Amino acid sequence: MLKKIVFIVSIVLTIQVSAQKQPNVIVVLADDIGVGDISYYRQMNSNNVVLKTPAIDNLAKSGMTFTDAHSPAALCAPSRYAVMTGNNCYRSYAPWGVWGSYQPSPIKSDQLTLGKLMKNAGYQTAFFGKWGFGMDFLKKGSATEIYRSPRKRVELDVDVNKIVGKGPLDNGFDYSLTFPAGIQNVPYVVYENEEWMPLEKNSEIGYISQENMTKIGVTLDKDEGLGDTNWDPHNMGPLLVNKAVDYIANADTDKPFFMYYCSLAVHLPHTPTKKLNGEKIAGETPSKHLDMVKELDVQMAMLVAALKKKGVYDNTVIVFTSDNGGLLKKKSIKAGHKSNDIYRGGKNQAYEGGHRVPFIVWWPGKIKSGSTSKIPVLSIDILSTLAAITNQEIEENQAKDSANLLPIFLGENKNTEVHSYLVTQSGTGKEAIIIKDGWKLIIAFDKKDKTDSTRKPVALFNLNTNITENEKQNLIDAPKYASKVKSLFTTYNNYRDTGEKTKI
Repeated sequence: MLKKIVFIVSIVLTIQVSAQKQPNVIVVLADDIGVGDISYYRQMNSNNVVLKTPAIDNLAKSGMTFTDAHSPAALCAPSRYAVMTGNNCYRSYAPWGVWGSYQPSPIKSDQLTLGKLMKNAGYQTAFFGKWGFGMDFLKKGSATEIYRSPRKRVELDVDVNKIVGKGPLDNGFDYSLTFPAGIQNVPYVVYENEEWMPLEKNSEIGYISQENMTKIGVTLDKDEGLGDTNWDPHNMGPLLVNKAVDYIANADTDKPFFMYYCSLAVHLPHTPTKKLNGEKIAGETPSKHLDMVKELDVQMAMLVAALKKKGVYDNTVIVFTSDNGGLLKKKSIKAGHKSNDIYRGGKNQAYEGGHRVPFIVWWPGKIKSGSTSKIPVLSIDILSTLAAITNQEIEENQAKDSANLLPIFLGENKNTEVHSYLVTQSGTGKEAIIIKDGWKLIIAFDKKDKTDSTRKPVALFNLNTNITENEKQNLIDAPKYASKVKSLFTTYNNYRDTGEKTKI
């Protein structure tokens, strides 16, 4: 009888292992986090650490840290499109700007996305957090007409009770908890599976005004407009992470899950919660900005704890990165904090601080603890890497700029670059960036030229030695570097105009 029981238990364990042979995957895309916001990165260059991030540091210590990682843009919306599809920003219909929630989605219906990729591999797929680019809502009073935004300051002629298309569910996610524009813009509504999720029993769709937000200590970052009448951004981070924790707890154990967790932290308005997971948050650091960094770190600790409680901690891949470089906030800077560490500039700028981002990958038993990679990478590379992890081939016309980083994770590639050159861009300033062999060219686009064909090289930097000082030395007019400028400019133009790929 005992042998029979042991045999049955053995069969059950074999089935469970077989069902979970593919790892669970969590991709975290933080909002406005620079490398200097993560104390593990900051300690590489300085002992002056104003705020510790122990949870994220632990992932770095037991995983792999990339020291030359870049976002696709120095601004969130273009970056989010690129990360989701594995395509550089210019391949969308509006490569430079920030899509409002009421504008057309840049993702085409036949385009591969992170959600579709992982669903194809048999994963349970879930999206949590800030969507960050356009989707479809109905025009108020109509059952069929899609509302399109004229981008005026206050828009009321839209039905925000439901996302009717182009949201997470149309892009491969089985479950979604969606903040269309994070906490910074309209609609100020939370959607569960694309239906309005009332924040309280007495919630209604009403008008969110600065006057009412002032009463709860909130300064709107963008427009007044429609939202849940119980909207309070102080509560949104806890809501988001607790929903994610619940998802992990209730995930089907018969197949792996993929979670794309797009945090609301640390974008404006900086509205830290008073307490999260038993830890005090608001007022615990020199600035509300840094309070939000602390809140994000606690969220990461909660996700890891949920994995351990579920019993899947050792069979999960976690990727942590950011949509662009960090913020340059006066109170944080005055306290000695440097969101972008040794790099010049910050969010929205073409300098390294605008697009250098943390990139940490954790995979127990696969990635060597405390390992570091200096190979230049882009967060666009996440899609192709997940395809490799799940043994999928990507069609030729999909994810054109995404490189496979799996050999780097596994220690099989320690030196070989995965991109012929890096291409990224600034934000609203309309500047493109190309980096090859440590040489960086910034190219200005004529803002009046809607075709983006009028371009001019405006800055050349040598990043190979002292990167802090060298990005202050613009070599664009130095005769000895004229051939370097010409070469990089020609390479960028060929890439942009022919649609060629940068991945090797």
